[in-house]
Amino acid sequence: MTYTLLTGRFVVRYPDLPRQGPEPDGDTVKFRPDSPALVEGLPRPSGSPPDLTARGISVRLEAIDALETHFAETHQDLAGANAARDELLRLLGFTGVRFFDDLPNKVRASDQDDVPGYVLSNGIDANGRMIGFVQPGSSPEPDGATVFLDDAGIDKTLNARLLAAGLVYPAFYATLPGSLRTHLAGISRKARADRAGIWAASTADPDGAATVADLAALQRLTVWPKLFRRLVPFLATGATGFDGLDAWLRSDPVNRDDSLFLLDRLETGNLHDVIEASGHSVQLTAWPEDFIIEPDPAAPGTPTTPPKQATGDVVIVAALPDPAGGDRGRERLTLLNTTAASIDLAGWTLRDRNGHSQVLAGSLAGGDVVQVVAGSGVSLGNTGGTVTLADALGSPIDRVSYRAGQVKEGRTIAFGR
Repeated sequence: MTYTLLTGRFVVRYPDLPRQGPEPDGDTVKFRPDSPALVEGLPRPSGSPPDLTARGISVRLEAIDALETHFAETHQDLAGANAARDELLRLLGFTGVRFFDDLPNKVRASDQDDVPGYVLSNGIDANGRMIGFVQPGSSPEPDGATVFLDDAGIDKTLNARLLAAGLVYPAFYATLPGSLRTHLAGISRKARADRAGIWAASTADPDGAATVADLAALQRLTVWPKLFRRLVPFLATGATGFDGLDAWLRSDPVNRDDSLFLLDRLETGNLHDVIEASGHSVQLTAWPEDFIIEPDPAAPGTPTTPPKQATGDVVIVAALPDPAGGDRGRERLTLLNTTAASIDLAGWTLRDRNGHSQVLAGSLAGGDVVQVVAGSGVSLGNTGGTVTLADALGSPIDRVSYRAGQVKEGRTIAFGR
């Protein structure tokens, strides 16, 4: 399976707003991509667009599920949850990380607010997060490269290293290629056999049921995090036991009763098929690596492929190829956004007739114009020329040409759009 490689920086603290900064945990970390347009171009199997801002996007580490440090004002065993979080931050290259006493999930101080790294991603999840395998440092491939990820490549990722250390549970979604799933399942089984990390305390699994008297007792246990995330809202309904859990799950097949493919039976099912619960007893009847979770389905009519800018959404309306005085650094092109919505120009390019290109940045509000100074790449020849505007995926959006007779010193050529 191929993945898109995205370079950028992992972020744990906003220096200007530290108390409003990211909340890293054992399977989620903030990432500021070098090319936001590459994130916009990722598939969206659940139909959700990326929750991407100028500060970045949250990356949900593929194939693993760490104990919850914060979920609906609850948490799981904090020793295990924080161990996964701290190891992920250490492997990424963060040192001296300290958290606020009154905001224990936000970073108060760190030797580094952000560090370089890269993500191998093949999509956006239902919460707008980028799903991916993460690595620290410089990438061996250029930003935007298509990478085929095999077993050897997986073993280098921090996802696999956390799984091998027994610091996280497996959670295999249908977007994960089968060969990689098989390899990661073997890593998880070995960690469990070695009773590494959380496996020494794991309960509510095929090895034995857990007895849960109430929410406080649940928070002290080490259980598969997705099961925890179902039990917390169920108990919040006022339930005093688990006799009604099966019916509660079945009542919402999207947000509660996830669709599964059961590998031991080679048949489809739902989350309720791998949970036994009654009274105060609850357990998984299959290990998490023995079933595949379907992503949340997209709402009817919601596209699952990234939208492309249509030809004519942004047009080149004018050019100044021969400014008064010297041309160098003073040639200009004027772009107009013909739509009502803001368009992110990051990664877009202007290309002249000789094939030289210039990369754009920033955004262009609906109906607005922007003047772009031709840099060292694009050249507006005084003997005529052609300029092509392409989006971040390389699709042509607009093209203009002018003749030598239209070029006059100091005069702007209007393309009469």
